[in-house]
Amino acid sequence: MNNPLKFPEGFLWGAATSAHQVEGNNRNNWVEWEKENAEWLAKEAQICWQSWQQREFPEMFNSKNYISGRACDHYNRYEEDFNLAKAMNNNAHRFSIEWSRIEPEENEFNQLEIEHYRKVIQALKIRGLEPFITLWHWTMPVWFASKGAFEKRENIKYFVRFCETVAKELKDEVKFWIILNEPEIYAGHSYLKGVWPPQKKNLISYLSVMINLIRAHRESYKIIKKIKPDTQIGIAKNNIYFEAHKNKINNRILKKFIDWWWNFYFLNRIKNYQDFIGLNHYFHNRINNFKFNQNENKKISDMGWELYPEAIYHVLKCLKKYNKPVYITENGLADVKDENREWFVKESLKNIHKAIAYGVNVRGYFYWSLLDNFEWDKGFWPRFGLIEIDYKTLERKPRPSSRIYAKIAQSNAVEIK
Repeated sequence: MNNPLKFPEGFLWGAATSAHQVEGNNRNNWVEWEKENAEWLAKEAQICWQSWQQREFPEMFNSKNYISGRACDHYNRYEEDFNLAKAMNNNAHRFSIEWSRIEPEENEFNQLEIEHYRKVIQALKIRGLEPFITLWHWTMPVWFASKGAFEKRENIKYFVRFCETVAKELKDEVKFWIILNEPEIYAGHSYLKGVWPPQKKNLISYLSVMINLIRAHRESYKIIKKIKPDTQIGIAKNNIYFEAHKNKINNRILKKFIDWWWNFYFLNRIKNYQDFIGLNHYFHNRINNFKFNQNENKKISDMGWELYPEAIYHVLKCLKKYNKPVYITENGLADVKDENREWFVKESLKNIHKAIAYGVNVRGYFYWSLLDNFEWDKGFWPRFGLIEIDYKTLERKPRPSSRIYAKIAQSNAVEIK
């Protein structure tokens, strides 16, 4: 191995999924929204995507692309999928529990579904994979959505009750809990841009949702800590590297503001209610002359996102001030041909290693995603998985990059030439 960069002893190597994106056959607010909007989303694809993407992924024009349906059938095939994770020498795995399965109707908890997730956790532990469980990865029961979801403060108690129920049931099985996944992404897309359910474009609603998610996290944290004090609880927070181009003063001013709101506001409000920070990282955003996204885009993913691995170093440096352990809970790219994934993962890990040398307490890396999956309002065409899914046959096929990741995990080091 040339110039191996060794990671700390006990470093966790894994991949991540979320219930709605891989399990299949859910009934929640997203499923209802898909049915109502699939035709519209298929038509919008002609406007949203560039000509090369439309040529490469013609399935985006088929309304069925936007119906999650059976997804990857991970609900029934989780043991097969965990065998694939184990074959990649993973020692941890992040997944989410689907609230709508646990509490399909208000105050009616389904013990069979709780036992299902207990079996999922046991299947991970038998294979030597540490479970990291996300309690909320954007989807919610239909009844909760109909009450106004997180837009209303009085609804927080329902989410806290769900967290309490699951924590009591699984307290002896789980060490790491992630209460919320990317609250700012959900609030922004659903209530500021108005493109995700409930498609309510309203600044006041957006701010209310953000504040109520902070409250929901704090209350859930306190409840879970009472149930099991030594439990480790965090958040999966999407942080972006905002770069002030050429360090010009106008660019620095805008960077300072957007850093405060996007990257730090939520973390600052929950800083006494988290034991670790989960970092979801995908984006670099260069600011130039008061304009965002002035990136060079020398390399891009299938979704047109710039591939800029050094950004994760800058984001991690900014998390050092919280003095918390950090787990990279998502980092990856859509790459159907698997052309850039090896390079991207290695370069990202090189920059994570650099952050560790700087003093950031990074303890694990979860690639997004273990499997190709249902990518929300984009549907099935973006391919993020280390494992390729044939959606007709549901055959699993490890991509070449998965073998590279397996070597990294096995050696606890990344080779940089």
